[in-house]
Parts: sequence; C-alpha cells; structure tokens
Amino acid sequence: MAEQYDLLIRGGVCLLPEGARAVDIGVRDGRIAAIGAPAGATAAEVIEAAHLHVLPGLIDAHVHLRDPGDATVESIPTGTQGALLGGITTVFDMPNTSPPIIDAERLAWKRQYVEGAAWCDIGLYVGATKGNIGELAALERGAGVCAIKVFAGSSTGDLLIEDDASLERVMRAGARRIAYHSEDEYRLRERRALFGVGDPHVSHMRWRDEECAFLGTRRLLALARKTGRPAHILHVSTAEELAYLPDFRDIATSEVLVNHLTQIAPECYESLGALAVMNPPIRDRRHFDAAWAAVNAGLVDCVGSDHAPHSLAAKARPWPDCPAGLPGVQTLLPVMLDHVAAGRLSLSRLVELLGAGPARVYGLRGKGALVVGNDADFTLVDLAARRRIEAAAMAAPCGWTPFDGKQVTGWPVMAILRGAVAMREDRLIGAPRGRLAAFTPR
Repeated sequence: MAEQYDLLIRGGVCLLPEGARAVDIGVRDGRIAAIGAPAGATAAEVIEAAHLHVLPGLIDAHVHLRDPGDATVESIPTGTQGALLGGITTVFDMPNTSPPIIDAERLAWKRQYVEGAAWCDIGLYVGATKGNIGELAALERGAGVCAIKVFAGSSTGDLLIEDDASLERVMRAGARRIAYHSEDEYRLRERRALFGVGDPHVSHMRWRDEECAFLGTRRLLALARKTGRPAHILHVSTAEELAYLPDFRDIATSEVLVNHLTQIAPECYESLGALAVMNPPIRDRRHFDAAWAAVNAGLVDCVGSDHAPHSLAAKARPWPDCPAGLPGVQTLLPVMLDHVAAGRLSLSRLVELLGAGPARVYGLRGKGALVVGNDADFTLVDLAARRRIEAAAMAAPCGWTPFDGKQVTGWPVMAILRGAVAMREDRLIGAPRGRLAAFTPR
C-alpha cells in the first residue's frame, strides 16, 4: 500500500542539515513525517517544487511589532503578515512596547492576544528593569518566552539597565541566555552634548560610535564570564566586537543585522537621510567587511532584521528627535537571498543563520531544520527570480522600507506553517493561525 501523507512536497532541492538534496518531504499532523518520501507516495495536497529550493521555515529572532502601541505604525497582525510575505514563519517579538512586557500580567495578556492575531508563530521577549529583577527567573520559564531582553544602552522606549551592579543582579536571576542591546549608556550620555542638531547623517553615527558599542560588549562579556550566565549580543556592528567575541564562544553568541551586511556609511545616509538612522548605526566599509568575514568564518550565530517601524512623519523630524529604527522583517530574506546570488554566502549558511542558529541560541523546539519530527514549517524560494522591492508592497502600516527600489535576485514564493500553505506568490492564504513558539529551558 502506498505511503499516505497530508502534504507532499515533491521535486524540490531541500536544504537538509547534511546539505542540499533532491528529496520529497512528507507531512502528517503538522509535522515532518518523512525526508525522502518513497516513490508512489500520495497525499491530500501535493506541492510541485521543481526548480525551487525547500528551506526550513525561517526565523527572524529580532522584531519590534509595537504591540501594544500604535497600530498605525505596526501591530502583531500586520507585522506577522509581513513576515509570511517575506518567507519568515517564526518571529521573536521585543518587549519595549507601550506599555512594555515586563511582568506576569502583561505577559499573560500578550500570550492570549497572539492566538488569533498572529499570522506566523511567535516567541516573546520579556524586558528586564531594575524593578523586576526578582521576577525574571519565573518570567523566563513562561510559555512562549524566548529570552530576557536587557537594554544596556538606551534606545526606543524606557527600558534601561546601565550599571554593572544591576546588570550582575539580572545575570544571577535565572539561567537562560540573555539577549543584550549592547551600547555603553555612560558614554552615550557623556558624548550627547558634543554633537549638533539636524544632521542624522553624521551626528547619530558619530555619537553612537564604535567605542560605545565595543565598551558595552566588553563590560557585558566580563559580567557574563563572572556569573556564568550565557549572553547573546544583538546587532553586533563593529570590527572590534567581532574580533573580541571569539574568545567568549563558550559563554556568548552573537547576531548581525541584515542592514549592517547590506548598507554602508556614509553612502546610506546620503541616499536615505533619517530613513537610515538606527541603533547601533550603520557604519563604514571597515565594519561592513568585518561583519561579512565573521559571518563566513562561522563566528556569527544569527542574522536578524531588527524590524522597528516608525511613521514617516516621525522620521522626518530633525535629529535628535527623529527616532532610530527601520522596518525589515518582510525584506530580510529577499535581501539575504540577493547576497547568496552575489556569491557573498552560501544558501546553506543562510539557512544556518536564519534557521538552525536562532533555534540553537534560544532553545527553540521543533523548528529551524528539515528533520523528521520537527514542525512542518517550510520556506520555498526561487533563487533565479529577479524582483524589485517596493514600499507599496510592504504590510507594515508605516508604509516604507529602506530597501525601496532595490533589485534582488532570489525570492520567497511560498511559506508553509505546520503543514498548511500560509503564503503563496505574494498572497496570504487563509486566516491567522500563528501560535506561541515552544522553548526548552536551560
């Protein structure tokens, strides 16, 4: 009797942990049931994937969906729609919302809200404050929690823990890996008065300089070593940090953003102005080259978007009143596929950075790799497709992208979430069916 599946993906090149292979994949009950489904297998639904590459459902582990907050800028429904349209099946949402996610009551509200509102699966960060340190060990064990987030340098929102004594207390409260915004707040305060008003192209980048980031990372890694608490350094942006982090691989992992792998100062500020302002800033070619060298040496664990929308009206304010942050979840994969097409990295390395890497760093269960038993999440891509990124196609209500007009080679053509097609050819299918992601406590 022929093997029967709910879904059969046939004829594609599959990016497996051991490498790319032309095999068929069978799905039952929302999970991968067979890698290399036998000839003659049948299914209720068959997807013909000839000329396509089948990737595990990809993960953006760094998004700000602004919910609760201002739905005219972004929300969980619109942000997760954008994720699926960009081939991303799981996102991890940051806590610096309004109000922030910093206690059991707000976390419970957000968990309940996700079910029925999210189009893709979602993990939730909990924000650390000086006032909730005693609760963090319990909060990090909560359903759907991907990590505790610490802002060691000020950014959008009010969450900030800048002093070593408080940071050490956070590190001793719990056991799971902590994700850090690593900039040195004291240096930021000291240098703020040195820079003038109205020039985001120069002032922002010079104020939040290389030493600001490197000093913050050195301090955090010293405390991580002292306490034994695993650290994940988000949006690493400097050559100095990337040279320093390998000595801490036993205790620290790292993320680089797609913007720091794609845009270079000062050209990006000349073309985009405040639409290129983010924290930490986009830097010059020396740091760009260092980021790519680290990515291809295997020294970077994740690539994320740091999707952080603001309205165009807010971005039009003169510096320093223009907020830092750029939308990016919908364009993360197309831009990274374009880097594959340009020969900057392999497709298998892209899958590691957007799949197995985030799953390993955060303890995400059942996702990130094409293996039997994992959730049947898939991202199907056409490596030969030539497309133009357009602001009008963005799901985020803010209505813009720093990559507007960029020509790319490689495009996500389908996203499958737990065995059901959720996006096909730039169109969402069905209704929101995202769930809270599951994590394994340390």
